[in-house]
Amino acid sequence: MSNFDVADMDEWVALPGGDEVATNQVLYNLMHRGIEWDLIPWSRERQIPIMAYSPVAHETDEQKRMFTDPTIKSIATEHDATPAQIALAWVLREPDLIAIPKASRPEHIRQNRAVLDIKLTDDDLEKLDKTFPPPKQKIPLEML
Repeated sequence: MSNFDVADMDEWVALPGGDEVATNQVLYNLMHRGIEWDLIPWSRERQIPIMAYSPVAHETDEQKRMFTDPTIKSIATEHDATPAQIALAWVLREPDLIAIPKASRPEHIRQNRAVLDIKLTDDDLEKLDKTFPPPKQKIPLEML
């Protein structure tokens, strides 16, 4: 599935064979966290993983804002990583979250792979929540 919100997923899984959904591919990153309100809990309850596209943002302005943010830069320094790696590690912090980051060069692939060795601490996650807050209410599913 791609870009299905909870209502769409309810409708889909009610169809014959709908219980065979492998994943739902949606926009999810530190700056687009709306799916945390209802789609992630709904998916977890049904053991359907979320596949995050644009896990380190899509728009150049968003990436610039994210990668120059003092909080994410500080966390990156503590982990000997780049801000992009911290953003990707944040998406992959839960076992039922999958990411499909862009990788245009072999070095980029190696940097993405290195993210699996980054273990964000509770303190890191708290700081990221303060800087990039989770939703306080349901918002419409964001898409690119």
